[in-house]
Amino acid sequence: MSEELQCSAKDCRASATRAILWNNPRLHTPERKKTWLACDDHLDHLREFLTLRDFYLTDVSIDDIPEDAG
Repeated sequence: MSEELQCSAKDCRASATRAILWNNPRLHTPERKKTWLACDDHLDHLREFLTLRDFYLTDVSIDDIPEDAG
């Protein structure tokens, strides 16, 4: 990707290295994938936050974000 993507963590301005795919089953259909971007420093924190809520699906490289993810 040519554009620089920024981490989704609050107040973080670092470049994202991973995309975390998640889904809230109470709000989204099973095939819907929401995306948070994460830098190396916030990846574990964001992943744990979503895992505790049973929203976490997987995480992928920035270059591998599925086209249907939003």
